[in-house]
Amino acid sequence: MKASTFSDAQKAFILKQGAEGVPVADIFRKAGISPATLLQLEEEVRRAAAAGMRRLKQLEG
Repeated sequence: MKASTFSDAQKAFILKQGAEGVPVADIFRKAGISPATLLQLEEEVRRAAAAGMRRLKQLEG
C-alpha cells in the first residue's frame, strides 16, 4: 500500500470534521480525497488506538 501523503494533524482534522457532522461529500471535496481514502484513514486510526491499548495493558501487566 502506498504511504499516506497526509500528516497526522491533517488526518485528525479530516476525521474530526466527520465526527462534528460535516457532510461527507464536503469532506471529500475539501480534502481532495475519495470515500475509500476516508475509510482507510479511519481504519488506520482504529489500528493505532488498538496498538496503544495493547501497549498500555502490557505495561500495566
